[in-house]
Amino acid sequence: MRPRLYEAGDPAATLAALQAQQLLVGAGIALELGIVLTQALAALWLFRLFREVDAVSATAVLVFGMVNATFILASAAMLTVARGAAADAGGLDAIQIVGTASLMSEGLWEVAALFFGLWLIPLGLLVLRSGWMPRLLGWFLVVGGTGYALSAFAAALLPEATLAATILSAPANIGEFWLLGYLIVFGARPRTVRARREDAERTAI
Repeated sequence: MRPRLYEAGDPAATLAALQAQQLLVGAGIALELGIVLTQALAALWLFRLFREVDAVSATAVLVFGMVNATFILASAAMLTVARGAAADAGGLDAIQIVGTASLMSEGLWEVAALFFGLWLIPLGLLVLRSGWMPRLLGWFLVVGGTGYALSAFAAALLPEATLAATILSAPANIGEFWLLGYLIVFGARPRTVRARREDAERTAI
């Protein structure tokens, strides 16, 4: 939706697009709010799932995931400001507000890539330590999370190198979809891990 509504470097065109496609604007804001909701719930659920494996890493997933949700919520707020300016005002002031708000939304997504990566690293470590899922999945999450975090720095230092940022974040996308699909199809098996732990403790005694 963004390319159809927000013209980088052309706030006047963005204003015209927002005024002409108000339904699409509202849908875009609603989708970002949906991301906020699902991100927050996913962070909370993953904390609950993995806290017995490693409380520190599980807490990191929860905290970093909530930071992700906060960044996206701020982006949705900026888009809401832009929509309001397009609907209620006209002239130079509206162009400036729309241009600034849309740029801030884009910037929030760009810098949030740091935490998009940071929340995947402890999540990948939890997958590796738990033994509930394929180890390769855990490594995809760790490597992908690291790449995602580095992509934020690549975007800051080399703003024209968009391909580099895309390549760095690619493993994270694979890992996230793989994790989602695995949980939907197979779920997690904490009972198996608890049984192994209890066997190890009995053996040690």
